[in-house]
Order: sequence, then C-alpha cells, then structure tokens
Amino acid sequence: MAKAKTDVIEEEAEKVIATNVAEEADHGNIEDSTEAGAQGRSQEVAKAGKRSAKAHKEAAEKQAKEERKAQAADTETESKPKQAPKPPRTRLERQGKKFRDVAAKVEKGKAYAPAEALALATETSPVKFDATVELHANLNVDPKVADQNVRDIVVLPAGTGKDVRVAVLADDKVVGADLNGVSAITDQLEKGTINFDVLIATPANMPKLGKYARLLGPRGLMPNPKSGTVTNDLGKAVAEAKAGRVEYRVDSTGIVHLGIGKVSFGKDKLLENFQAVMASIKSNKPASVKSGYIKAVHVSTSMGPGIAIALNEL
Repeated sequence: MAKAKTDVIEEEAEKVIATNVAEEADHGNIEDSTEAGAQGRSQEVAKAGKRSAKAHKEAAEKQAKEERKAQAADTETESKPKQAPKPPRTRLERQGKKFRDVAAKVEKGKAYAPAEALALATETSPVKFDATVELHANLNVDPKVADQNVRDIVVLPAGTGKDVRVAVLADDKVVGADLNGVSAITDQLEKGTINFDVLIATPANMPKLGKYARLLGPRGLMPNPKSGTVTNDLGKAVAEAKAGRVEYRVDSTGIVHLGIGKVSFGKDKLLENFQAVMASIKSNKPASVKSGYIKAVHVSTSMGPGIAIALNEL
C-alpha cells in the first residue's frame, strides 16, 4: 500500500515537471516568432523613395562619411596645437620699402625747426617726380562757428611751381591771360570742356556763369569775390594768379592743407613760402580763440613721411 502511494506521488511530480517544460517551450516559441516577425518587417524595403535599398545605402554611407570627418578633425586638433595670433603690423611696416627707407631719416617724436624740417622734406621724397611740399596746420577752431571758419588768400613769394592757366571772362582782352573773351569761355563750358586752372570774371559778367555753376563749383573754379576772382582790376588779378596766389581754408576737422612749393625749390624758397602762409594763418586768428590757436604743424612731400614743426620756432 505504501509502495502504491509513493508511485502516485512520483507520477504527479513527473506531470508537473512535464507541464512546466511544455509551458516554457510554448513561451520560447512565441518569443522566437515575435523576433522573426520584427526581423521580417525590418527587412521589408520599398522599391523606391526613402525606404528603398538605395536610400538606405546612401544614408549609411553619408553617416559613415560624417563620422570619418569628425574623427579626422579630432585627430588634427590633437596633433596641431593652437597657435597664438600674430600681432598686427604697424602703419610703417605696412608701407613700401622706399617709404620705410626715407622715413628712417625722420627722428620719431622730434619737432624740427622750420628750416631744418623743410630741408629734410626735400630729402625724404620717395617718388621720382618733382613732388609737392605740403603744409598741414592743425588749428584750435570749430569750422561750424562762423567767425572760426579760417580762410584767406596768400601770394607765395617763390610761386607754386605750377604753370597756372588763367581764363578771364571779360569783354576786353587782358594781357597775361591764357584765355580771353565771354564767347570763347562759354562755348567751352557749354561742351563741358575746362582748359584753365583759374577763372576770373568781372561783376557784370557773373550772371552768365549761373548755368555752369554745377560744372565749375565742385572743381573750385567758380569765381568768388572773397577769393579775389570777381574784380574789375583784371590785370592785377591775372598777375597774382600767375605769381602764385593760393587760397586756403580749414576743413571740417579744423586743419589747413596747402601746397607751398616743389621739392626742386630747395630749402630757402620753401622757407619763404612757409613763412608767408604761417603769417597769414596767424593774422586770421579768430577773436573767440584766446589761446592755443595753433595745435600742431607738419610738413611733408607727396607720399612722403610727415615732419613735425616745433611750435616755439614759428
């Protein structure tokens, strides 16, 4: 009897084990079928478009290319250390070799006497042609204020070094003028032709130039009573224009720029012109400016280095 009970227990245990094994097998089959279905769906591709085999291949190649680029950039960054930026070159270093050679003759930070500065200017011209010697005077004025708009006419004792062509708009012929007559000048202006450097007119003939104001004005050729080019004394005006009469005026920053001769003049003639211009500038000092009228003065040649003038030597 006892043996029979033992057999029954063993049989029931075997059934339980068999049931569990069967359930596990069924669960595994379900998972396998699920994975197979997902794999089958993933392998499904369209014939064309974004899901086509060609599109998948191109996307994979593009991604691989981007990864290679990123890897190469990282490798290059690690292999090449970051270099410090180069300091910017000075203004003198950016100039040409000829300019640097002549600029070396000018002592930096030094203010020269006028005669010494003009002699040095003739030696520091880097060009082959006969360069103009320029004067630049920085004045303590505000050009927007009426009485501080410094301007004047000065006759340079040694001339300007230029062959000035003078035209006179008058009924009578003037000795010394290169172009005379109302009709001769207006005919040229009608064609837009300008063959003169200075135009002088009588007050009676000024209305005839009204229609040419846009042609003459921007070039600074329009006659003006303040510049002495509108006058009845035509002989004197022509003689002064030929002798070297120049007009100067402060610009918007309060600086006078004026050519005072050529390098070929030499130190002595340039000094005469320099002193004549500076005397004119001093005599036109505005009453509203009490002190510090002249802030700085420099001379230079065309395309040459600037040379400072000592203010106590003026």
